[in-house]
Amino acid sequence: MKREYDFRKAKRGAVVSVPKGKTRITIRLDDEILAWFRDQVELAGAATIKPSSTKSCANTSNAPRTIRKTLRRVIREEIRRAS
Repeated sequence: MKREYDFRKAKRGAVVSVPKGKTRITIRLDDEILAWFRDQVELAGAATIKPSSTKSCANTSNAPRTIRKTLRRVIREEIRRAS
């Protein structure tokens, strides 16, 4: 590593605005939960995890009980922090 870096010619990256009604949060998920979501995405033939899939997961019995419970808890905690 250099002791000093020259940022005079640096360019700022794109700033992505958050649409109304949405809140940007960062969460850490257990590997088990993330693997379950990826499996669901594959089964659905989709390319990414969509917000609607997290809503349906929290409201249906498709996900194992521990995943639903953990997902609800994590989302509640992150919403509290973002508020």
